[in-house]
Amino acid sequence: MNRLLPLFLILILLSSCATKSPGEKEVVEVSMDQVAVLDEDLAGMLKFNENSDTVKAEVTVKSFIDGDTTHFFVPTSISEDGVLKARFLAVNTPESTGKIEEWGKKASEFTASKLSSASSIIIESDDGTWNLDSTGSRYLVWIWYRSGEDQDYRCLNLELLEEGLALPSSSANNRYGSWCQRAIQEAKSLGLNIYSKEKDPDFFYGDALEVTLKELRTNPSFYDGKKVAFDCIVTRNWNNSVYVEAYDEETESSFGITVYYGYSLSGSGLEILQVGNRVRIVGTMQYYAAGDSYQISGLKYREMKKDDPGNIRLLEKGVEILPRVVTPENLNKGVVEVIVEDDIVPLTLSDALLGTLVEIRGISVDEVYVTTKEESSSFGAMTMTCTKDGESIQIRTLPLYEDGELLTERDFLGFVIDVTGVLDTYEGKSQIRVFSIDDITVY
Repeated sequence: MNRLLPLFLILILLSSCATKSPGEKEVVEVSMDQVAVLDEDLAGMLKFNENSDTVKAEVTVKSFIDGDTTHFFVPTSISEDGVLKARFLAVNTPESTGKIEEWGKKASEFTASKLSSASSIIIESDDGTWNLDSTGSRYLVWIWYRSGEDQDYRCLNLELLEEGLALPSSSANNRYGSWCQRAIQEAKSLGLNIYSKEKDPDFFYGDALEVTLKELRTNPSFYDGKKVAFDCIVTRNWNNSVYVEAYDEETESSFGITVYYGYSLSGSGLEILQVGNRVRIVGTMQYYAAGDSYQISGLKYREMKKDDPGNIRLLEKGVEILPRVVTPENLNKGVVEVIVEDDIVPLTLSDALLGTLVEIRGISVDEVYVTTKEESSSFGAMTMTCTKDGESIQIRTLPLYEDGELLTERDFLGFVIDVTGVLDTYEGKSQIRVFSIDDITVY
């Protein structure tokens, strides 16, 4: 795999020698910065030492997060719940789960491809104990994998640096520091990926900020008024808006938002926003004061310019929508810890799940308020106050019909029900918005 020294360097050396008289010796001093590093398979040259003083464990993948973070199944002697959240030592790959950065997707795919096809994966500490990162929730480890039983283990951390898919992160201050430095120099010398002058083919270079829904939900004020682009699944369509969401592997939770399309979209654009479609949304983040919430607006679809980066886009049809099962207690008291740029941001579960599809089972309908104003578009809509295990939750419905008949409070009051709907808020309290009688089961 070694490459010869570049031709221009050889010519320089030869020409330098040619100017000397016969028998005269010349010492040519060339620094590492002046010479292109040879293209060596450093990840293959570094050998795994099973007898070192570090702690090690053979693991399997639970979920891939991004290029430098993976969740593994581990023995319960390491983690009580059998899961270890691993942050790779010495590397910092471009972002792909919050802010979307150039080469982030490629780094994530590289890590996933190597580990998903591995016959064995071993995690190794940098010293004699398992060490947590600055968040206190992820362990700093070296990742070793092999493709077959007859193959040597390769260090994935080193490989990411060598491929130019990660920037150094305290790369010199660890047990494999000298190898990391060589890998960084090699990637720079060869101009690989993040060190290249080429554009990332997987990165969106339009005028919108490439983000995830998790990023929007955890930093809404930062994106207020900004044009953003993200992938998501459409779960419900109502009142010239769609509810969309996307699953985040790290938190094992979905994040959602309302997308207002108004009256300007063409028929083709509306077809893209059908429930069950996975779509790409491009629009402007804005605070909607009347609803006390953030939403996306300003969508467009130019059918004559389908490749316009500002278009919404259909990615996949017929995606299965699985609502998250919750309880009133979960929504009232639950907390989700979200890691944002190596800081932990605690969110209430109700805030984290805002705008997503949820299912709640076995709740008792204790009170029902019905909109009785006949001239109102909400005539017949109901607000049900429900309880389970001493905790309450409100269910807000559209006017509900069954066999052409408008349903009233007598159809629900005093009964136990299951409900599927979009988690919303009203006057600062959580409520579940229901759009169809098909989303309610009455016992």
